[in-house]
Amino acid sequence: MWTSNGSLYGGIGPWTDPAAAAQAPYMSAGAGEEHFAGATSAERELHALLGEVQGLLDALTDAESVWASQIGRVHDGHGGSAVNLAHYWAVRQYDLRDLQRRLAVFGLSSLGRSEPHVAASLDAILAAARALMPVAGQGPGDAPARAIDFAEGGRLLRRRTIELLGPEPKGRQTRIMVTLPPEAATDGGLVRALVANGMDVARINCAHDDEPAWRAMIDHVHQASAATGRPCRIAMDLAGPKLRTGPLVDGPRVVRLRPKRDAYGRVTAPAWAWLTPRENPHPPRRPELSPVTIPVPGSFLVGFRDRERIRLLDTREASRSLVVESVDAEGALVRTDRTTYLATGTQLRSPAGSAQVGELPAIPGFLNLHVGDTLVLTRDLTPAPVSDEGPMRIGCTLPEAFDHVEVGQSVHLDDGKISGVIEAVTPDEVTLRITVAAAKGTKLRAAKGINLPDTVLPLPALTDTDRACLPFVVAHADLVEMSFVRGPEDVEDLLSALEELGPRRPGVVIKIETAQGFTNLPAILLTAMRWPSTGAMIARGDLAVEVGYERMAELQEEIMWLCEAAHLPVIWATQVLDQMARSGQPSRAEVTDAAMGGRAECVMLNKGAHVVDAVVTLDDILRRMSAHHYKKNALMRPLRSWRLAETTAAETTVAETPAADGEP
Repeated sequence: MWTSNGSLYGGIGPWTDPAAAAQAPYMSAGAGEEHFAGATSAERELHALLGEVQGLLDALTDAESVWASQIGRVHDGHGGSAVNLAHYWAVRQYDLRDLQRRLAVFGLSSLGRSEPHVAASLDAILAAARALMPVAGQGPGDAPARAIDFAEGGRLLRRRTIELLGPEPKGRQTRIMVTLPPEAATDGGLVRALVANGMDVARINCAHDDEPAWRAMIDHVHQASAATGRPCRIAMDLAGPKLRTGPLVDGPRVVRLRPKRDAYGRVTAPAWAWLTPRENPHPPRRPELSPVTIPVPGSFLVGFRDRERIRLLDTREASRSLVVESVDAEGALVRTDRTTYLATGTQLRSPAGSAQVGELPAIPGFLNLHVGDTLVLTRDLTPAPVSDEGPMRIGCTLPEAFDHVEVGQSVHLDDGKISGVIEAVTPDEVTLRITVAAAKGTKLRAAKGINLPDTVLPLPALTDTDRACLPFVVAHADLVEMSFVRGPEDVEDLLSALEELGPRRPGVVIKIETAQGFTNLPAILLTAMRWPSTGAMIARGDLAVEVGYERMAELQEEIMWLCEAAHLPVIWATQVLDQMARSGQPSRAEVTDAAMGGRAECVMLNKGAHVVDAVVTLDDILRRMSAHHYKKNALMRPLRSWRLAETTAAETTVAETPAADGEP
């Protein structure tokens, strides 16, 4: 509470006046004006600094009371860290930038790296300032004992990182996590290459594949780890209540073979195809050529010879030929220098006979949306027609959303590539007016994410599908990742479910990917700290969609600061070296992003055709950057992200919305 003359007493909490906190001086250091007769301006400034630092120290005690119930329930190994987290929350309620500048003038710590040991940092500043103070009664004193000292904070974070993510790799502190592609279930060589080149944690997304595929992936990881001598942990990601678009009517079953041409239209590289027996298909030879797979009767491939021509009329009745480059028992690699369209049933003729192209995959349907278009989300998950006439329609996989959305709320589709505003709501339909799309339109396909940042959905983060996956996860994974956490009750739900499955305790990673999850982060972390080994993932894709890309840079910093205060490891995730993983060539921006990720304890890569190259590049970046910095030095303006709600019990509720001025 602030007194009439602007001094602080009673500490900090939901009763603190934020406006006054940014301007008013802290509690007096206790010395009267009689001690300052003849004192220099520097001595008076030191006295003022003593008072402000002492005021912050007093605020820490009040913060311990505010969060006492949560602190009392954390796992024994997290007790001191929980207290330090409360301390960090306390000091970040104030604008400390002016104090930081004034401390630096005297060569004192500016608090920029105080996260792991908040109280010890303030104690050290207080003792150093007293040592500089010649005024009577202000000599060096004994700083009070606190929970976490300077050395212990760093040790705790490193120890918990090892417990959760495995031993520290040689030459770098930051681990590398890789999302395994479906091919990892059948291609042990790919997994071995990932482990050998730097993968420390293999991530399996439970939203894809099935238990036999997961088991095969895990076996390949263990075999690769044994073969290379590099330990690699298994992370399994629970899908959570992800909203997605429903199915669309498929397009025709057609493939296009298209050679590359230069500016003059001359062919610079042929188009490649892989003819494989439809009865027993095999993966293509020379996958680096990205050949299109075409099933044909196995008997048609018998007797093929190199340089032999296969003739056909394509879907446009154009005469075309495919030249056999190589052939073996598993198929034939063929090429063409002319654009060719093949459909299911296209007739192929070779010197030895003829055959029809087997069943080709259908071209996925899509809606092409422009700014100003109308899109109707429906409960009906029947494949929706693809048409440019009338309002376009597509299903929504979460029917509960229709009961809680309201007119005027925002909707983001496909990771924010398309956005709209709700114009009408009925029990079975939500009508959107598209407000964000590319100038020539943006394609919306089936199974793309739907984000409702303005809508509170009373849904558990742990779905029935997740619960069905948990027995396998607990039996095989080293850590389990929980998606779409919005509040501490979601974490409690997961911990209870894990306890019911027996004594094994895999690590728990809380994914921060919603605005509510970010707002409730202190309470979420304190709840997760009831578990022996835990950490957080910054799932930057969905989080950026929910809060806006312009705010993402500061939010990811704040999440890392708060987790460092709790001595919990952080995984920096989503689209790291994404272009390189897909195309083999990184952009300058994503290399810089990967380097920034080195301040986290782990960086995650997603799958792609060139993911092994991406691991090699990320390993090199992290090794180089580890020699330059560890964590950061920051200016400490007040963080309004995690102010306690003034209308609810302080020990259980955190404000659900950011400050009105737009600051996080």
